[in-house]
Amino acid sequence: MIFQDRFKNKIAIVTGAAQGIGRGVAERIAKEGAKTVLVDRSDVVLEVAESLKKAGYDVLAIQADLETLAGFNKMSDRVIQTFGKIDILINNVGGTIWAKPFQHYEEEEIMKEINRSLFPTLWGCRSVLPHMISNGGGVIVNVSSVATRSVNRVPYAAAKGGVNAITASLAFEQAPNHVRILGVAPGGTEAPQRIIPRNENPQTDEERMWYQQIVDQTMESSLQKKYGTIEDQVSTILFAASDEAKYITGVTIPVAGGDLG
Repeated sequence: MIFQDRFKNKIAIVTGAAQGIGRGVAERIAKEGAKTVLVDRSDVVLEVAESLKKAGYDVLAIQADLETLAGFNKMSDRVIQTFGKIDILINNVGGTIWAKPFQHYEEEEIMKEINRSLFPTLWGCRSVLPHMISNGGGVIVNVSSVATRSVNRVPYAAAKGGVNAITASLAFEQAPNHVRILGVAPGGTEAPQRIIPRNENPQTDEERMWYQQIVDQTMESSLQKKYGTIEDQVSTILFAASDEAKYITGVTIPVAGGDLG
């Protein structure tokens, strides 16, 4: 369901906007009136933005490496130069790269998981907060995961646990500045095959078995015993970002069929 002009006159940044949940959020928030900045390190984000421009929506695509504060700041500065303010940030970058029991992770793999799924949120909050404070307020929605309680994804779980902590702590700190910080924690979500896989190496038979254990555990943990849809996640993220949720801050909302993570 599209809400007409729900985000009119808002400047919204959506990270990880090339595919999956991020693309769904970017497309819908643009259709609901926001001037939307689509950010991703993949050039696919340029194609997504172009399709929205052709449909008449006011969007800007930026390619950036959001695993560094410098990369995030460069992007934020361009948004300020283009639109003059930042009202909404949807911190969506992240995702499991490997899926296996913790004793099989190498040190480099653990660091890559943390860099992928924790630091873009940390840097994102740090980058946009000064702009939001000077503008009199704003909203940050951090996309977490119920996989903070999951099998075969300990480094990813650690990263998303950190995202939850950022959300709770920052909300305490920033409420006097009229900046709301919320989290949305997706559960298992049906999505098209990724255009750019997180792990470019083909799975071994053992890795397929470990991933199936994640699927089985996800289904079992959900009271509804099913995966959700991208639209389920998009609807909750945009509710959190909207003025309808203006009296909600500092919490992470699980969207996982009853699985609380």
